Amino acid sequence: MRGTLRSGRRRTTSVSTAVGSALLVVLSACGDGGAGADGAGGDGAGDEQVCTSGEVSYGELDEEVAAAEVDEDGLVVYSGRNEDLVAPLLEQFTEETDIELSVRYGNTAAMTAQLLEEGDQSPADFFLSQDAGALGALGNAGCLAALPQETLDLVGDSYRAADDNWVALTGRARVIAINPELVSESERPTTIEDVLDERWSGQVGIAPSNASFQAFVTAIRVLDGEDAAREFLDGLVANDVQTYEGNGDVLAAVDSGEISMGLINHYYLYELAAEVGEENLVAENLFLQDGGAGSLVNISGAGVVSGTDRGEDAQALLDFMLSETGQTYFAEQTHEYPMVDGVESPEGLPSLDDLAAPDLDLSDLDSLGETLALINEVGLT
Repeated sequence: MRGTLRSGRRRTTSVSTAVGSALLVVLSACGDGGAGADGAGGDGAGDEQVCTSGEVSYGELDEEVAAAEVDEDGLVVYSGRNEDLVAPLLEQFTEETDIELSVRYGNTAAMTAQLLEEGDQSPADFFLSQDAGALGALGNAGCLAALPQETLDLVGDSYRAADDNWVALTGRARVIAINPELVSESERPTTIEDVLDERWSGQVGIAPSNASFQAFVTAIRVLDGEDAAREFLDGLVANDVQTYEGNGDVLAAVDSGEISMGLINHYYLYELAAEVGEENLVAENLFLQDGGAGSLVNISGAGVVSGTDRGEDAQALLDFMLSETGQTYFAEQTHEYPMVDGVESPEGLPSLDDLAAPDLDLSDLDSLGETLALINEVGLT
């Protein structure tokens, strides 16, 4: 059965003003209040909250994202996850519920900036994020509605917002990919600082423009302070770190022996194994056990946009993604950690409980602007 139709809350389908893609936005904060009109949050109490102009910033506006139109007759989803990865699951949701979706895709930072730019004129009903920092920024701005307790209870405390406005869908562990033919057992790093040893000069790879690397640096800033993050980045530069466009490129360089190790997320190894055959894979994932930023478990996650008049439909989509069907899809197709009990992790992965993830409120990874400034400052651009 079709979900609730719009009542004319937001009519903007695109942003017509051209904005340079390098412009850091300083945009919206949202008023206090309760859940959206359709009760997509908490106890459903309180006034409807909507985004208003303010001082919250995150990411950079993207002209292509801004120009993309959406059909407001459907449930409007802003997706910071790649279309190839999530479109099949979204299509399955529509097949099972008859709720039509209109999806605007872009990288998570750009989608976050877009929603903050649009404020209470946004057509968005549902936000799907590649990392926790973006959700933290939107939650801190008040642009996500509080979620019902039964949804929150599906996910562990560490993987949902302290103020109940987003939940994780998958876990993404930070690892050091190593080539065991070039890194002996005794030489394997035990802390992230070990990659700065001069023996690895020119032998460590990173993808500084990648959101997962930026979230990792943000974690260093949050856990250990700005000076520690700057010192680590300066150490990479001094040790002739090799830079690549993406994490997949870093892993390919490790696997081929071009470099000895690289800083990536765990699931890239599974993607490469599917591409070349597990029997032809040389690289391995090394999970650090020191409880620092090198052991970060970031998430992909989602929330219902505050002020939506499609709260029931947006909540239905979130519940579908947290269902056994949705969680199994992520585990099998994207090789990430499921967040709900009873769904098995990809074969060969240590359990989430066995990882030495740092004691960190993932919403605190919202200071992307400061991280980008630091990365630029040390010359890793």
